Amino acid sequence: MQDGKAPAMQDAGVPPVRVPVTLLTGFLGSGKTTLLNRAIRQPELASTVVVINEFGQVGLDHSLVASSNDNIVVLENGCMCCTVRGDLLATLTELYTARSNGAVQPFDHVVIETSGLVDPVPLLQSLLSEPTLETSYRMATVIAVYDVVNGPGTLRRHDESVRQIGVADQILLTKLDLLAPDVAPATEAAALATLRELNPAATIMRVPASEHDIAVLLRASGADPRSSGESALRWLNERAYQHADHDHDCHDHDHTGHSHAAHEHASDIASFCFVKEEPIAREALHLLLTSLEANLGANLLRVKGLINIAEEPGRPALLQGAQHLLHNLDWLDAWPDADHRTRIVFIAQGVGRQAVEEMIELLERVATRTARARQRAASAGAVTPDR
Repeated sequence: MQDGKAPAMQDAGVPPVRVPVTLLTGFLGSGKTTLLNRAIRQPELASTVVVINEFGQVGLDHSLVASSNDNIVVLENGCMCCTVRGDLLATLTELYTARSNGAVQPFDHVVIETSGLVDPVPLLQSLLSEPTLETSYRMATVIAVYDVVNGPGTLRRHDESVRQIGVADQILLTKLDLLAPDVAPATEAAALATLRELNPAATIMRVPASEHDIAVLLRASGADPRSSGESALRWLNERAYQHADHDHDCHDHDHTGHSHAAHEHASDIASFCFVKEEPIAREALHLLLTSLEANLGANLLRVKGLINIAEEPGRPALLQGAQHLLHNLDWLDAWPDADHRTRIVFIAQGVGRQAVEEMIELLERVATRTARARQRAASAGAVTPDR
């Protein structure tokens, strides 16, 4: 928010088109590079930039390379491969500037393959909230690749793996073909239970059989909450949290079908939907966002919500962010459905639903007392006679 006021909506005219970004993540050896290598030459990835650490990782067939410079290779199908030069965010900025200047061919989608040891949350934070990127790009989907053979041990030993799964919109199961037929069904079922416990909202599926379908998956534009009310509801996806267990619950507290494997691997991941019936005062929201950043910070893997602000009736605020950047608000002209309650989805690590709800309740009480004190002071000043 700027100076305590809601930002104005985009004026008439064509708004700038933000390039969708797909984040392809997954731990070392999970199969990200194999997946990318199968799809990268498909015609569906024309007008796409694939950002990778090294060209050699995707095993490019150089007979299919149309042109090349120091850090960009253009394939015959039109797909561009860009090597990360230093900082990934700087690379994205340079790419967008080069596109605007005509220095590179036009592109309308970006796929980023992260290193297997990378925590994807800081990248999400920057793509969602960094002003220099937020005006040029938008987060489309986060795809995590999960190795069913080595994944359970990886989740136990590596926090990066847990966070990769926790923030994903889609999870692709790999290495199923390495399992003996007699153990494959049980192993896949256990993987599904573990992943669903860690991430109740993600779509979990096997890797598509065809290269075409993989390319289509990588090019998926995702739900842009700014574009329409229907997209905003798909983006929030609150229904996914309604029947999950314990902290993963928006309304119910049914503990049946509990996955003990997930608790063994990553018991401190919590995904839940906070719902508030009454509108939230702007000052209370400001206190809430400031306190979440200050007190939870790095533990907030992903936050998104539709917020009913008391001073903006009929005009919900869109909140999305991660970690320490939660103040960037967008606004819808109208509510996308008949439900005008505040609904905020939290994906957090090391903090549960109860702690967040207690913080929100406390901050609302503080904000209410502060507002009433200001009103009394203003009223007293208004009736004080001149001396």
